[in-house]
Amino acid sequence: MTLIRFVWCLVLVPLAAGCGGNSPDAAKSSTPAASPPPWSVKVEPLDPPSGAASMGPQLTTSSRGVIVSWLEQADPNYALKFAERSNGAWSPATTVASSKDWFVSAADVPTVMRMKDGTLVANWYPAVDFRLEAYDIRLAYSKDGGKTWSSPIVPHHDKTRTQHGFVSMFEMPTGGLGLVWLDGRNQGKQPEDAEMALYFGSFDTSWKQTAEASANLRVCECCTTSAVVTPEGVVAAFRDRSPKEIRDIHVTRLENGKWTDAQIVHADNWEIDACPVNGPALSARGRQLVAAWFTGKDDKGQAYAAFSDDAGRTWGNAIRLDDQASLGHVDVELLDDGSAVATWVEFADDRSQFRMRRIDGSGTKSPSITITGNSRVSGYPRVARSANELVFTWTEGSEGEGTQKVRGAVAKLP
Repeated sequence: MTLIRFVWCLVLVPLAAGCGGNSPDAAKSSTPAASPPPWSVKVEPLDPPSGAASMGPQLTTSSRGVIVSWLEQADPNYALKFAERSNGAWSPATTVASSKDWFVSAADVPTVMRMKDGTLVANWYPAVDFRLEAYDIRLAYSKDGGKTWSSPIVPHHDKTRTQHGFVSMFEMPTGGLGLVWLDGRNQGKQPEDAEMALYFGSFDTSWKQTAEASANLRVCECCTTSAVVTPEGVVAAFRDRSPKEIRDIHVTRLENGKWTDAQIVHADNWEIDACPVNGPALSARGRQLVAAWFTGKDDKGQAYAAFSDDAGRTWGNAIRLDDQASLGHVDVELLDDGSAVATWVEFADDRSQFRMRRIDGSGTKSPSITITGNSRVSGYPRVARSANELVFTWTEGSEGEGTQKVRGAVAKLP
């Protein structure tokens, strides 16, 4: 990430603190709003088995439970570790791989996921050229619960010294692994010349690569991606980048082996000349989808969500998530009744707070619940649902001070 992207995010904070209206779901009459429906959960602190100097947590789910992965530093190396939560307890931490030559970023973090047959899959990012912010993707799989791992696999074959990252992995509807990522093979010679595309790759069950293709030719250069599987195929979400630098959230669907034209989720019309480092989140249950995202239009930081009942072809009204102002860093999980739990980082009282609330497609919202009000929340907090439990994780502390630590919490659904 270039400096301008981080500076923009920091400038947004004081500007966002005063935002209150001008939102897609702002009331148009003076009639007092109805009280939010009762919905509450008790959040219990429960850290994963991460060590000191840990960061970059990510959550995935399977029929066995929730996997949390993170990066842990032990100079000069970083190690990718994970643990699995099942039967109400975390397993001991397991190391996937480690190196002193990885590209490490709070925004673009590795992932570990479990497939339906029990195979574990992980990805990470070896650096190619730090000056160019160039790095590659490596994949590996384990058939024995993480005791041993395959030789690293490269899903892209352009051999350019450019960025390949922001991976979202998923299991293909027909079996095997699928993934989307941001790919800079068409960019210029300097990081600021970024011309990023969204790429797709797939592997069959014998780990033979079956696809490497563009899903969208011009996207925002450093915003996270998200992908889910529906009965009608894969849906991927990303921050688009128009010729006029409008950077709103779009989705594309994999139908009959080809990616559809991008479909906008909501027309925020956010024009910005630099990447906000703030991507979308998706969750799916059958044909129902929910998307969450951040926008900073008019220098007002706000978080939103919207529902789709037709596998991402059309989207409902945008639902405001934050209470006063948001730094974004959203996540979302659908519930069995068709509602969803959305999370975001609120900026209130001059500090960052990790919050959540329940929402539904009608626009009904519960009161927000603070998961942690620690002002040192950093990175990209995550939420995952397994059965009747919500699992939360985030990074706390400062990388510059060497005090970063992955934290966690759980909550039982009512």
